[in-house]
Amino acid sequence: MNTKTSKKWFVVYTKPRAELKVVDRLSATGIKVYAPTQTEVRQWSDRKKKIQVPLLPSMVLVYLSEQETNEVFTVSGVVRYLFENGKRACVSNDEVVAMQCYLDTKYEIPKKGLEVGDTVKVPLLEQEAILLSVKGKNCIAQLKKIGALVSFQSS
Repeated sequence: MNTKTSKKWFVVYTKPRAELKVVDRLSATGIKVYAPTQTEVRQWSDRKKKIQVPLLPSMVLVYLSEQETNEVFTVSGVVRYLFENGKRACVSNDEVVAMQCYLDTKYEIPKKGLEVGDTVKVPLLEQEAILLSVKGKNCIAQLKKIGALVSFQSS
């Protein structure tokens, strides 16, 4: 059995606000890991600072085979796997690549008159999401499959 084809992307829960530390620790052990982030400007009383904010709160994606799944628990900050229908939740490689491309590019959803509660298809991810907030052209939606929040602009 070829180990390359048997590897999958699994979703791992982390302790709150420990996503980027867990990514560093897992990478140091040789595990392929991905945690989508975006840059935000945060205001403090004396300064503004750009920081990296994880898009999947308390979650990271790890690329492992079924036999290697327990290796993540050797790292501090890992809590458990996300389960779907009694099995470890898997994310396809295409979805991970699409997420990376989506974060590298700004997309607009060509719809007008969007309302909270509407279901939209997020470009490139090809995932359905439910609108949570609409303020002018800026929209925030939650992906149905993994529950991640995405933001986009309607045209």
